[in-house]
Amino acid sequence: MTVIQTAIPAEGRFHLYLYPVEEIMADQISNKIMRRAFVKTVVRRIFAVAALCGMLYGLVALVYASKTIYKVNENYAVVLERFGGKREAITNIGWHVRLPFFTRIEQEVSLMNQILQLGGASEPMRIISRENVALWTSALMTYRIRDLHTWAIENLNPRQLLSGDYDGIVKDILQAQKVNQLISEREAIKEKIFLALKSRPINEGGPTLEKKYGIEVVSFVLKETRFGDKLVAATEEKKRRELIAEAENYAADQEASRIRKLYAAYLEGIEALQKGLGGGNEATDQALLQFLVQQQWAAAYEKNQTGQSTMVIQNTQGNAPVVLPPPVRVPAGGNKGEK
Repeated sequence: MTVIQTAIPAEGRFHLYLYPVEEIMADQISNKIMRRAFVKTVVRRIFAVAALCGMLYGLVALVYASKTIYKVNENYAVVLERFGGKREAITNIGWHVRLPFFTRIEQEVSLMNQILQLGGASEPMRIISRENVALWTSALMTYRIRDLHTWAIENLNPRQLLSGDYDGIVKDILQAQKVNQLISEREAIKEKIFLALKSRPINEGGPTLEKKYGIEVVSFVLKETRFGDKLVAATEEKKRRELIAEAENYAADQEASRIRKLYAAYLEGIEALQKGLGGGNEATDQALLQFLVQQQWAAAYEKNQTGQSTMVIQNTQGNAPVVLPPPVRVPAGGNKGEK
């Protein structure tokens, strides 16, 4: 079987070509086989690349998880435990490599400034003052690790140990103070605690905090110092009573001053009256005494009638009838006892 194919060239002539049908079918089948083989090759290559990527990813993940390659950042350090049990502090910044089964990263330590709360919490702690008065206080210490070997290798759980020693020193100083000092002398007490944290031994003859843990105490702050609610109410009541007592004392002082002035004026009046009567002898003094007694009775009578609380020294509304004896004259040549 043949197939006739006509072609028209550019010159306008016709050409006839004869192809066998068997050859055409064989070419089509081989093309299909080649295409299938190419697709299979591409798929196999894709799967191979994917498997290779997966293996690489798994290897990287394994290295990362085991920290075979690890990084030391700035202001950080790593404590590495060797196979023989030796512990080493790595402080060099950058990437490091370790054996995955013969070494172990024990901990990563920050060398930046760190804080430590009183009692390990930000809430105020209850302490007892020198007068056995309960009050609540909170404090904050800032420290920085200077000797990593002392901090991480010589001490087990160093932060927990530091917290206990820190609480003990601060509470010893606070509980030795009086209540009014804890409120009014906060600045002096804060500086006293700061110096104790830096230079005072934890025990007599023992190391300081800085030497024991390889740290530097940067600062100390008293955040809050307050009494309990009952003590605050009692303090306010005491202040109120003190103010009332001061007001009463002021009023008493004013009244005493008024009485002193009034008494001085009263004495001046008596002296003037005595001089006007030609005082200096017994008869005149006796008459003046009777007059004053009569005035006192008149004042008492007036107080009883009106109910007033002030004392009336001289009645200005009406003069009580007072009879004074005539002044005594002694003759110039007479006897001293003659009247």
